[in-house]
Amino acid sequence: MVLVLQISFVLILIILIILLVFKPRQSIISVLPHNYQELLNDYVSFYANLDEDGKKGFDERLEKFLSAVKISGANAEVEDLDRILISAAAVIPVYYIRDWEYINLKEILVYPGNFNIDFDQQGHDRMISGMVGTGGMDNVMIINKWELRQGFINSKSTRNTAIHEFIHLIDKMDGTLDGVPELLLERKYVAQWQQLMELTMQQIRSGESEIDPYGATSSVECFAVVAEYFFENPALFSSAHPELNEMMQRIFVRK
Repeated sequence: MVLVLQISFVLILIILIILLVFKPRQSIISVLPHNYQELLNDYVSFYANLDEDGKKGFDERLEKFLSAVKISGANAEVEDLDRILISAAAVIPVYYIRDWEYINLKEILVYPGNFNIDFDQQGHDRMISGMVGTGGMDNVMIINKWELRQGFINSKSTRNTAIHEFIHLIDKMDGTLDGVPELLLERKYVAQWQQLMELTMQQIRSGESEIDPYGATSSVECFAVVAEYFFENPALFSSAHPELNEMMQRIFVRK
């Protein structure tokens, strides 16, 4: 009897080991649409310019983000393309930063159009196309569906609303939304970065720069505007703004 029990125990142990070793891995398509690579190659130039290994790494980051953050429509239909573009905008700024997670983001609300400071979708004061929430809306991002798509469709643009909002999240990760990404920028460069932001805002205000005028609003918005330009049109940015480009490389590129 004891021998039978011992044999049964061994058999059960062997079966458990086999199940653990040969457990099928969850496929990436479990959270991504079947044509996600086609969408990325068609709409996201950052992705299209990566080599095969680079694209594989991007896919993994994309899956991780989609698994962690809820994307919901607020009077808007959220389609596969919208999910892919939002996720790409999340991955692009932190692509070279290992193990990055947006711990300050739980949900993204997709609106059909602009909204106001009270999040109303009706009325004449709807001027906001994207926002990182605070207070009762903390850990929530809101984005205009039309602006989301335009940021990727227009390949010659220097603007990308979705990337802009994710830059705000990155800025906010150190506890203060101030235009200084202290988690990513070495302390010895902080003063230089702040001076460069002030100079950039002055140049925008005086008409000496082609950077979006919204960047002159504050150092917070200047950082986000400059970053979306850096990622959206890198060749033009590096040519027109070599000093800014050098600093952005220090912040975001960790090859």
